[in-house]
Amino acid sequence: MSKKRPPKAASARTPTARSAKAAKADAGAVAQTRTGKAAPAVRARDPQRVVTVTDIANAIGVSRATVSLVLRDSPLVHADTRARVEAELKRQRYVYNRGAANLRRRTSSSVALVINDLSNPFFAEFAAGVDEALGEKGYVTLLGSTGESPERQQAVLASLMEHTPAGVILSPAEGSDAAQLHKVLDTRANVLLFNRELAGADDWGFLGLDNQRGAQLATEHLIALGHRRIAFYGGHADSSSCRQRRAGHARAMKRAGLPVDPSWLIESAPNRLEAAAGTAKLFGDQAPPTAAVCYNDTVALGLMLGLLARGIQPGKGFAVTGFDDIPEAAVTTPPLTTLAVNPRERGRQAAQLVLAQLAEGTAPDRTIAPVTLSVRESSGAALK
Repeated sequence: MSKKRPPKAASARTPTARSAKAAKADAGAVAQTRTGKAAPAVRARDPQRVVTVTDIANAIGVSRATVSLVLRDSPLVHADTRARVEAELKRQRYVYNRGAANLRRRTSSSVALVINDLSNPFFAEFAAGVDEALGEKGYVTLLGSTGESPERQQAVLASLMEHTPAGVILSPAEGSDAAQLHKVLDTRANVLLFNRELAGADDWGFLGLDNQRGAQLATEHLIALGHRRIAFYGGHADSSSCRQRRAGHARAMKRAGLPVDPSWLIESAPNRLEAAAGTAKLFGDQAPPTAAVCYNDTVALGLMLGLLARGIQPGKGFAVTGFDDIPEAAVTTPPLTTLAVNPRERGRQAAQLVLAQLAEGTAPDRTIAPVTLSVRESSGAALK
């Protein structure tokens, strides 16, 4: 007679009593929420599938609306609930599809910033200011750099426009053509040009610097120190900002009854290396200039290196002024006399102009930011 087997003990239902293998298999187990209500069963997720807001909501027993509010940093969500949602977002490695959200809301939370020369410290400061101001209003900066190439500029803008930014801040590359830019920038795009003006771009906003006034102030300062042969050094003559700065230099010279020798108008790329390499161009005549108003600070710093290489002490044997007042200008040797434009503040101003356009629906105005002369040791008096 066979013995009866004892009945199997009922298996425990709590996660701690189950084996790890059983717990993994029972992916549909019901989770208890903090309120005591059972959350919907959660199925094991296919790792190839994109995690959705619904997945997050189902996992912790909250509504999709609650998860969406957390994603938008809404203050309406209780701190405890926010913490639970954020923990689940991290656990499931959720990636917010901002583009899809923008399409649903018919808005965009990004602004494109395209810089012609990000290696220039001036533009690095400007970009930082743009990003700060946009971030304070909940916007993200989409950054692109063109390296002074109009062709690269077209490609960068085309790529950034795929993200449907709410606005575009563009410092045009040298040789830019407004007609070509209009092809890639939607006619309805909220565009603000910075620093360089473009013919045919009157339908876009513009933020520039008082270039002519600034160069005039620098030249007048050198004249007051006794200099009579003053060069304008650096930049490319076909650039609007360079033309304006040359005009300010010429105006001050004319008012003082001083000639402007064409050989003292020396072009170079607006960077330190080319400026340093071109220093010899200043000393080809029997009566070379004794001072130079430089296109920008990086050109001025390059010129000072070139002067030192020739055994000339900047500020003593030759006076130099810059334009921009980048952070390095005050700590170089000697400290650089320059036109202060506060590039970070200009970046903030550019962002504010674009955001104002979004709020008001009107084209940004043409705005010219003032400059002030900051006198330091690089602009010494003329030698007797």
